Amino acid sequence: MARFLRERGVTHVAMEASGVYTEPVYHALCEQDFTEVLVVNPQHVKALKGHKTDARDCRRIAGLLECGLLRGSYVPSAEQKEMRDLTRYRTKTVQARTSEIQRLQKALESAGIKLDSVVSHVTGKSATAMIGALIDGERRTEVMADLALRSLRAAGKQADLKMALAGRFTEHHAMLCRMHRDQIKLADHAIDRLGKQIAAMASRWQRELDLLLSIPGFGVVVAAVWLAEIGPAPHQWSGSHGKLASWVTLCPGNHISARKRKHGKTGDAGTYIKPALIEAALIEAAWAAIRVKGRLQSRYNRLLRRFGGPKNPGAKKKAITAIAHTLLKIAYQVLKSGQPYTDPGADFYTRRESPARQQAWLERRLQQLYPGRTVTVTIGPAPGSYPPPPGAPVQAALPGHH
Repeated sequence: MARFLRERGVTHVAMEASGVYTEPVYHALCEQDFTEVLVVNPQHVKALKGHKTDARDCRRIAGLLECGLLRGSYVPSAEQKEMRDLTRYRTKTVQARTSEIQRLQKALESAGIKLDSVVSHVTGKSATAMIGALIDGERRTEVMADLALRSLRAAGKQADLKMALAGRFTEHHAMLCRMHRDQIKLADHAIDRLGKQIAAMASRWQRELDLLLSIPGFGVVVAAVWLAEIGPAPHQWSGSHGKLASWVTLCPGNHISARKRKHGKTGDAGTYIKPALIEAALIEAAWAAIRVKGRLQSRYNRLLRRFGGPKNPGAKKKAITAIAHTLLKIAYQVLKSGQPYTDPGADFYTRRESPARQQAWLERRLQQLYPGRTVTVTIGPAPGSYPPPPGAPVQAALPGHH
């Protein structure tokens, strides 16, 4: 197909993105001497409902390309694509491991074993030893409770463990738990191997990795996902951090009708980077960032009060999404400037809203409204009030020409 188009004198090619099926066609086209090969978002060339055929799609895309109305999607480099495959596979493996842990808990609940009511994690050392004893045929609760470590050896915890381990654990439950345990071990091994491969591959962009790690809450996993999904230089293909946030769909959508702004939620794109900044980042990035005293913690507290207070679960979710948006903007600027992140301090917003800063901003706005004029601001006491204290400024004159 590529050779046929080139023989016909075609110089510019545009094609709809269709996931993994786009890649072999795109690379085949790139091997030919085309002037430009664009992969465009199907949402940007959507046809009218009831008038869609493949032939009409081709004609419409060709017409839009001829008029210069198409914008190509971001296509990562080969090295970045390899790292993206690894980070995405790691994400899926972590999700599969979580599913196996939930199945293990379900099997224990079915047998009347309430172990997760006492221990924090059923995959911890103490819980793993007790589950292994159950699988091997042990049914004496005092023997299994004695396998506990550290704080679980307290008298109160030992009594709770004996009650939690008393159930109707049969050979069927032992078989299920054995299979779930083996699958969890396989997932742990795969995650460990993938982590080492990702770390070795991320060393290609060691400078950018160090810059990302300077941001509060950015761990190695989140930084690696950023490099894989967005790349080490987002400013080269995204005009601003606002456009990047829109691409990741971490900014609220616009829904205005009859001059009324209605609820606009974030979109569905950014399948891997957005969870890295929000869901997986509830531990790695955003939640970790708000626990560190500084600008992000102060911003989170301000947003939480504005969205409904700490007792409102919806307010917490909105605030954490806004913090993830702020983290994205910080990461973009850090990579663009090449300078590590320096926290402006917990009093950043207080200083920004100080009376002197507000007055200076208002004076600049007045000067912009009246260019070439002299604008004088007179500050005096309100009628019936005491005069200003000695030394207080009475007048502020802005430079300009009559």
